[in-house]
Amino acid sequence: MRTVNAYAATSATEPLVKTTITRRDLGPNDVEIDIAYAGICHSDIHTVRGEWGEIQYPQVVGHEIVGHVSAVGSDVTKHQVGDRVGVGCMVNSCGECENCVAGEEQYCLKGNIQTYAGVDPADGSITQGGYSEAVVVNEDFVLRVPESLDIERVAPLLCAGITLYSPLHHWGAGPGKKVAIVGLGGLGHMGVKIASALGAEVTVLSQTTSKQEDSLRFGAVAHFATKDPKTFEELRGSFDLIINTVSAKIPVGAYLSLLKVDGTMVNVGAPSEPLEVPAFALIPRRLSWAGSAIGGIRETQEMLDFCAEHGILPETELISADQINEAYERVLSSDVRYRFVIDTATLA
Repeated sequence: MRTVNAYAATSATEPLVKTTITRRDLGPNDVEIDIAYAGICHSDIHTVRGEWGEIQYPQVVGHEIVGHVSAVGSDVTKHQVGDRVGVGCMVNSCGECENCVAGEEQYCLKGNIQTYAGVDPADGSITQGGYSEAVVVNEDFVLRVPESLDIERVAPLLCAGITLYSPLHHWGAGPGKKVAIVGLGGLGHMGVKIASALGAEVTVLSQTTSKQEDSLRFGAVAHFATKDPKTFEELRGSFDLIINTVSAKIPVGAYLSLLKVDGTMVNVGAPSEPLEVPAFALIPRRLSWAGSAIGGIRETQEMLDFCAEHGILPETELISADQINEAYERVLSSDVRYRFVIDTATLA
């Protein structure tokens, strides 16, 4: 077992604090990773503050992890010591259900094991995430990070990147398709970059035009303010696909009006309160309203390779571990463009 430095939540209301945690012994199919960088996701904040249900404290969060392999188990074949690797939102699954067999571990029928706040099947402990110096993960859930991707910036691809790549890929974003991204935050800015690289015509729908310059720089052809009622009149029936990245209540019917016949609106943002969907916003044009999680391991590797091929990286701000609590407050006030990354060397 290995003791490492980490930053943990001790309750739903207290700031995160520096501590130590113990990583389990390396099993025959395990990979030990020295973590170099860890991204901060809004999900981390929801989790430690108990907004998505009760958790066991102390809890180390972080599911956007990149680093280097420091040791491998006796039966490991996919990774070697020194490899650049990443870990995303899950670290295990049943491996037997039809979804796991199909490479869709994110939809494991028995429930996949989350990178943090889950129960590790290896020893029954509560999984602890990436705000730490090292982690031990089953080799099947460790991803290869292409050398061309800047390791300092790549971490958010393991959550934000795949969260947008998966629905864009599944619903066929590409040449000849018009795609709208709702919200230009940590998720949304990745959606613009990826959809544009896939060949779609991308429009950003944001509350105001304050981020218009960024939208166009990331590959969008247009940016509209949703606070302007004329936006919904002008864009009625315009899009094949809308990806909603906003974790807040929105007038779903108004956004559905922007879809063409057979269009789909996909929610990847997860508001805490229910969204209302008028039936007659869907019926007249055979529309679909859907949800999407992250991708499976195979698709996540595909996403990393795609981003390497197209030079896609998130926009990041590098922070030290003692800035995590400040970063949380800035995330909540939308004061980041567009993702925080922790330099885990500062945990030493």
